[in-house]
Amino acid sequence: MTRGQGPTVRRRRLASELRRLRESADLTIDEVGEKLECSASKISRIETGHVGVTPRDVRDMLELYGMAGEEREALVQLAREARKRGWWHAYNEVFTGAFVGLEADASSLRAFQALLVPGLLQTERYTLSVIRAMRPGADDDEISRRVAARMARQQLLADPNPPEYWAVIDEAVLHRMVGGPDVMAEQLERLLRVAEQPHVTIQVVPFGAGAHPGMEGPFLILGFPEQADPDVVYVDSTSSGVYLEMPPDVRRYSLMFDHLRAAALKPDDTVELIAKAAERVAALPTE
Repeated sequence: MTRGQGPTVRRRRLASELRRLRESADLTIDEVGEKLECSASKISRIETGHVGVTPRDVRDMLELYGMAGEEREALVQLAREARKRGWWHAYNEVFTGAFVGLEADASSLRAFQALLVPGLLQTERYTLSVIRAMRPGADDDEISRRVAARMARQQLLADPNPPEYWAVIDEAVLHRMVGGPDVMAEQLERLLRVAEQPHVTIQVVPFGAGAHPGMEGPFLILGFPEQADPDVVYVDSTSSGVYLEMPPDVRRYSLMFDHLRAAALKPDDTVELIAKAAERVAALPTE
């Protein structure tokens, strides 16, 4: 699939265009809702991309905004394409919000993690250990679904047209014995294998770097191939995530990532450090 052509990005693009056209028509959200006999909150949710929009609603809105002909039909078709279901809908009890859809369409991903191996780089057993620890009340079925969902996400890096993936992790990630020595040794070996892929870059911020911008917490910057689709920052938490799309916020996190890259070991030195960690863990007794 061509990057940036999935339903989530199409919905985001359509929402932005509908907002622009409304403003060009010098209409408020309340006025549009009144003229189309629907609530202003519905129009607002459509324009923020929080809900889908039917082709009929798009046609009605565009008629109100004075758009006709081929341009109108192109946006109506965009609405049809935005309503298609991505693979992640099979895991709708696991994935909430638009994150996975945006990730699937991104042409570049810049990730920072201080405590864990990033999800796209985790082994199945490492993921299982993490989810069990973070969701102590979950039953086996829920845990299995969450593990399967994360493994499905990882197909992104094996795509024929994968995104450029750049991960910066804290050195603490290499020392945290998630799942025990056997699981951790397998995980470190996976990092070494993935780092060989041309579209993947991994760097480690060493303990000696001292304080760094990533101490604020993990984040991911998603970039898209079309200028009409600006970058998004996803700030993760244990219960939910926050999307930041305002240019000042995106610039701030981009600068943070640049500082993290500068503070981190070079990719070749990172591989050497991970290899040493793998040797150390492999020498530990296993149960």
